[in-house]
Amino acid sequence: MRIEQTDSVLYSPATRAIVLMRRFQRRHLKAAAISVGSFVLFGVITGLIPNPVYVRMVPRTLLDYLFLALTAGFLGFYVLQRTTEQRGDEKTATASAVLGFLSFGCPICNAFLLALFSSSALMTYLDPLRPLLGVVSVALFAGLLYVRSRRPCESCEVNPEQANTQ
Repeated sequence: MRIEQTDSVLYSPATRAIVLMRRFQRRHLKAAAISVGSFVLFGVITGLIPNPVYVRMVPRTLLDYLFLALTAGFLGFYVLQRTTEQRGDEKTATASAVLGFLSFGCPICNAFLLALFSSSALMTYLDPLRPLLGVVSVALFAGLLYVRSRRPCESCEVNPEQANTQ
């Protein structure tokens, strides 16, 4: 049996497989937790999930729920694809999340936007653009995830030395 040294710890091939499976499971659990957590957090904050603390002043639509689910799902997939080596696309992910939040959020309930603009300006100009913001958010997230899926994964590649010995 061949013993391999990784990170100053000796692993047999079976132990290495178990460690990789646990790491794989943790990544999926983390991604699922991010998706569900962002869905609940954004849903409560925007009033899409009814709660006694926040009253939504704009009617809920099917598109609001669709963009909420897509934004939460894309955030989970983003976390799933994220590795320690890949940095530099956080700005795109942040912009997509903000656009997604604006697409399903109540325009006149957002205190930050209300401080910058009047409620009539928000209802006149932002409310009709919310579906477009949602489409742009989904397109940015989909493009980001597509580009990331085409990058080589350093942790997935097999070293030539390992391939020759097996």
